[in-house]
Amino acid sequence: MITKKIISATGANVMTSNATDTENIFLCYPLLLDSCPKLQHLTVVKVAMYVFMVLMILTTVFGNLLIIISISHFKHLQSPTHMIVRSLAASDCLLGSLVMPYSMVRSVEGCWYLGDFVCKVHSSLDMTFCISSILHLGLISIDRYWAICDPLRYKMRVTNNTVTVFTTFTWVFAFLYSFYIVFSGVNKIGLESFIMQVYCVGSCVLFFNKQWGIICPILTFFLPGTIMSSLYMKIFRVAKKHAKVMSERATGGLKSKSSAHRERKAAKTLAIVMGVFYLCWLPIFIATIIDSCLNFVTPASIFDALVWFGYFNSTCNPLIYGFFYSRFQKAFMILISSCFYGFSDSSTLTFE
Repeated sequence: MITKKIISATGANVMTSNATDTENIFLCYPLLLDSCPKLQHLTVVKVAMYVFMVLMILTTVFGNLLIIISISHFKHLQSPTHMIVRSLAASDCLLGSLVMPYSMVRSVEGCWYLGDFVCKVHSSLDMTFCISSILHLGLISIDRYWAICDPLRYKMRVTNNTVTVFTTFTWVFAFLYSFYIVFSGVNKIGLESFIMQVYCVGSCVLFFNKQWGIICPILTFFLPGTIMSSLYMKIFRVAKKHAKVMSERATGGLKSKSSAHRERKAAKTLAIVMGVFYLCWLPIFIATIIDSCLNFVTPASIFDALVWFGYFNSTCNPLIYGFFYSRFQKAFMILISSCFYGFSDSSTLTFE
């Protein structure tokens, strides 16, 4: 995520503790006096946290894999829109497989065991996949706006080649932006003394100063979110207008009524996508701004929960498509059936 204040906030106290205090604290590295303390949870709480996070990771990885395989396999799903969806699913799948498992251990144990360099790579990949996911949702909103509000020129504007260019740019921007911030350290300028006070061995934290604590949320969340909201509001109005025109026609034909129904359903689905998007991501970005301006006042446990709430958006995306798009429902059923019943030639399956 954009800022991870997930280590124990008491790391500075451990550095100055005496031998008697150290004996009463479970440390990430017991042989080091400047080690971070491990988080103390009841066994039942720790088991519950692991179970919940593992289920969330599995749902994220395999749900998005179903999206990727479905679009890659079935020709009926290989439209420009679904090409963006597949790239979005790749972002979410990589987040679930390469980032969330390590974040899970850190969240439950309160320790990072893989060293500073791997911590930087992990933080960079975390930012990359989260930003890529958010920007892909923005691309989908632009695609849907052109498809519904300007359908005559949509096929000329949006082609597979166009989509490839924009998705590639999205990936490159997210990657360069994230790795530059983490490895250059521009986000820590002015925070050197504070970081020295709270640092302990076994921590993996990405702090943001006031400047970058405001720039990052605006650039990677609020700006794309504002664009998405404005476009979807226009889509709602156009869909509502089309539905009204269709209903007022005395003889519109089944095809016209069906088209109006699909537009209304698409608009409702987009509303759900936006609602889940803001519900998952808004709290963590607000906390990021507050922390950078008010000297990191958010408790570490609360911030950790908000990070996982942001991750939850990547879990929800394949569920939204699976529940609200009949084409994906049918594709999922065919793929799952082929796995369980062992169809030997899945390439012969056709999508009706």
